[in-house]
Amino acid sequence: MTSDQLKLIGIDDKWLEPLTDVFAKYDLSTPKRQASFIGQCMHESDNFKVIEENLHYRPERLHAVFPSRFPTVESASSFDTPEKIANKIYGGRMGNLQDGDGWKYHGRGLIQLTGRDNYKSFSDATGIDAINHPELLLQPEYACLSAGWFWNKRTLNMTADTSDYKTMTQRINGGLLGLDDRIAKIQKILTILI
Repeated sequence: MTSDQLKLIGIDDKWLEPLTDVFAKYDLSTPKRQASFIGQCMHESDNFKVIEENLHYRPERLHAVFPSRFPTVESASSFDTPEKIANKIYGGRMGNLQDGDGWKYHGRGLIQLTGRDNYKSFSDATGIDAINHPELLLQPEYACLSAGWFWNKRTLNMTADTSDYKTMTQRINGGLLGLDDRIAKIQKILTILI
């Protein structure tokens, strides 16, 4: 990948080296794999601009999005900061067992890593101490590396090779949210990379 290609895709040049490193580390060695990775990351991160979970919710929205945690609008009314919200929605699951873990291990990175268990698995696999320094995932190098690790862990090169975008999206998102946008991004990037 070149700087000119990255500009045509619409991504800031600061992502060139992190992407190149991840491509080498996780065998994203074909245009299809690279386009799929970049396209999915673009969708997940609003074109490589948002690498931290937005936890600014009104009580009505908390109730609508997380009804198991906030069964009524009233039950959500005292959760008025991102930290309180993260601790409520993520506390007691995904390895978040200590007070404050929900906030400490909220979503970060291009494909947002969430939960102590995921941060620990990422740290163990890469040698990056994201357990004690989760904020590292806000730096392009580690935001990209965590996405590459996630991609590799879910064997997404295989889905890229077969253009199985539905399975790829399900493994990233848990559903098919934004499938058309993801596919359009991947196809556009592919024309730039070939």
